[in-house]
Amino acid sequence: MKVLLAEDDLLSRRILESQLRRWDLDVVTAVDGLEADRILAEPDAPRLAIIDWMMPGLDGPEVCRRIRARGTEPYTYVLLLTSKSDKQDVVGGLDAGADDYIVKPFDPQELRVRLRAGERILDLQTQLILAREQMRDLALHDSLTGIWNRGATLDALTRELSRAQRERGHVGVIMVDIDKFKSINDTLGHPAGDAVLREVTSRFKRSLRPYDTLGRMGGEEFLILVPGCNALNAFSQAERLRSVIAREPVQTSDGSVAVTVSMGVSVAEHGDLLNVESLIRSADLALYRAKRAGRNRVEAGFTPDNTTTSSPVESPVAMSIG
Repeated sequence: MKVLLAEDDLLSRRILESQLRRWDLDVVTAVDGLEADRILAEPDAPRLAIIDWMMPGLDGPEVCRRIRARGTEPYTYVLLLTSKSDKQDVVGGLDAGADDYIVKPFDPQELRVRLRAGERILDLQTQLILAREQMRDLALHDSLTGIWNRGATLDALTRELSRAQRERGHVGVIMVDIDKFKSINDTLGHPAGDAVLREVTSRFKRSLRPYDTLGRMGGEEFLILVPGCNALNAFSQAERLRSVIAREPVQTSDGSVAVTVSMGVSVAEHGDLLNVESLIRSADLALYRAKRAGRNRVEAGFTPDNTTTSSPVESPVAMSIG
């Protein structure tokens, strides 16, 4: 583990540095409080710090206060070296943000034990951060496909609409439904259905732009956000994605499955003040039309707020694939 040693006395610093290296610690040194504070503010700063109380520039307690004021993660465990044994002084150092202290002259084995305690605490915090990130990931992603779940996808759409309104841009929404998915589950079983969902997801991910968003809305339904696309471009994107799915069957452990999708496209254009619900509703209605018209096709819809009869979205409707 990397450890910062901040000690202004040259002899003491060299003796202590040598001892720390014998314990297989990666030692970074600082000669005063200002240098210690600068090192601990860096992105790859040591997580374990041994700081002398009395130093030029900044004393040990002030360095502690600055560390805690930054409030950054991961946590920095601070051990103060001090010749002050008065209880009030010790309390003051701990109150400034130190985690532990050791009084000079100290026993090397006592120092080692206290450092091990710090390492255990830092290891525990690492595990807690990892668990927190895993929980956050589970809260935002679909467990089967690994893509954004419904809530995260709708949040992304809200952000894209806000940006489009600021920049008077476009946001395309593509609602996707796997055709006759229930019959796949009923005929081949749910493991085959899961394999189809994963493969459809994989094909979409390979075909989308880096800044597009793909989310699973539930069951066999997906939502794709294509920012920067006007009505014609959004429809072209949807048609390209439809063909990617229909081009070849999906291989499962229970056999080959011919898979197609139906899609409904809706677009917020030129920063129109549309909300998430109206845009989704429009794409849903277009998707239903695609289903009624025979599936494996793309239909485009008007947004409820768009009353212009000459909207360019009319052109893709005539281009629907049967």
